Amino acid sequence: MPEKKKAPKHFRPEPFAYHEVIELEIDSLSNLGMGLGRIDRTTPPDAQSEGGWVIFVPFCLPGERVRARIWKNEASCSHADLLEILDPSPSRQEPRCPLFTTCGGCQYQHLDYQEQLRWKRRQVGELLQHMAGIDHPIEEPVPSPEPWHYRSKITPHFQKPRPDRDLNIGFLAVGSRNRIVDVPRCSIAMPELNQALPVERTRIHQTASQGKFRKGATLLLRATAGGVHTNPREVVEERVGEINIRFLAGDFFQNNPFILPAFVDYVATEAAIDSRFLVDAYCGSGLFALSLARHFEAVAGVEVSESSADWARQNANHNELHNVTILTASAEHVFGQIPFPAAETSVVIDPPRKGCGPEFLEQLFAYAPHRIIYVSCNPATQIRDLKEFNARGYALRTVQPFDLFPQTRHLECVATLERTGT
Repeated sequence: MPEKKKAPKHFRPEPFAYHEVIELEIDSLSNLGMGLGRIDRTTPPDAQSEGGWVIFVPFCLPGERVRARIWKNEASCSHADLLEILDPSPSRQEPRCPLFTTCGGCQYQHLDYQEQLRWKRRQVGELLQHMAGIDHPIEEPVPSPEPWHYRSKITPHFQKPRPDRDLNIGFLAVGSRNRIVDVPRCSIAMPELNQALPVERTRIHQTASQGKFRKGATLLLRATAGGVHTNPREVVEERVGEINIRFLAGDFFQNNPFILPAFVDYVATEAAIDSRFLVDAYCGSGLFALSLARHFEAVAGVEVSESSADWARQNANHNELHNVTILTASAEHVFGQIPFPAAETSVVIDPPRKGCGPEFLEQLFAYAPHRIIYVSCNPATQIRDLKEFNARGYALRTVQPFDLFPQTRHLECVATLERTGT
């Protein structure tokens, strides 16, 4: 018999022993991409769970029966590693990448793409109900025209080279904060990036062999019409619809160019309803402020970064958008500079993953625009904020997901809100 593994020092012994092997049915997928099942088990008295004890198992699908091995018990759930698929789902497919389940970049390569969309939509609805107490229909997600090889930017990492280990260049391993998996090619990166990646990997290995790295680093590969760029300070250009946008290669820009025109057009349509003016409160290099300008009498873009604001101004001039003004200010103190009447103004907000800060929300509610289009790559923080909007007199009109990130658990959502209170 194999030797029984000793439990970690702080392992919680209930309701399962360390490395206890169990069989269970997978009922659903969590918003982190984990299979979720329940099992009848005597639970700690302060942690009863309706329908059974919850267990999260990665890389399995709803409807499957699996064997799994417990590695962690929490106060209200357990975590297990997948050992075997006993009854596979008809939606299961062969992953394209041999590193799937090892590299942490993708969670859904084993799931049929239409089912990915269905589950992502369901997850948004469940988050909206559970986190905000809002029961609202979620529109069918807009699929990516390219479900594979869509990413226009990747940033592989490597750690400080050491003689006692291989120099891995790639992405974080599943469940790890520091172990890097070597990734010679990526199934969701554009073909141009995969063609350029071997050259960059060879360069890093040669430089490392000469002892020139004192620490690890992050590489950049960004594909545009001008080629593949590896210098983060290089000026690059993307075309979205009729607009050309220039920015630094290392700066943030949406990384799925195939779905971007439809995504921007939808935001434009929602923002332009009954509005003459637009405020883009996190404008960056100007994607929404510039792309939406033709729908409004005047547009004000606001950006906390002076560098990004300069690019937005240059892009407005380059595209001859004379009705666009770019302001440099903290987004938390922007609305005092806006001359537009709130009753005729839409505000587009596209905050970072952490969502909107409380200071910004107070400023926004004080300004009280007629219509708000909230764009987010993190439905959890977006929905957390929607609860506050609901309390402050804004009614949720539509929630439209866009799948900018096929094969992963990530999703972009556009929520439209209208002011109903006084």
